[in-house]
Amino acid sequence: MTGTIRADIKPGGTVLIVLKKDQKTNKLTQGIIKDILTKSPNHPHGIKVRLETGEVGRVKEILN
Repeated sequence: MTGTIRADIKPGGTVLIVLKKDQKTNKLTQGIIKDILTKSPNHPHGIKVRLETGEVGRVKEILN
């Protein structure tokens, strides 16, 4: 499932995100969601989240 719809994303869920520094290479980082940062109900590039590690990026895939 892609991460463009805010309602699909829940804190505690495992996701693959792309960090700002990795946008050119599209390298994905796996983690557990701590906070959802995007306020709008959807975003074409992915909902922005903060992981439990403190990393911030846009969700590219929801794993669970």
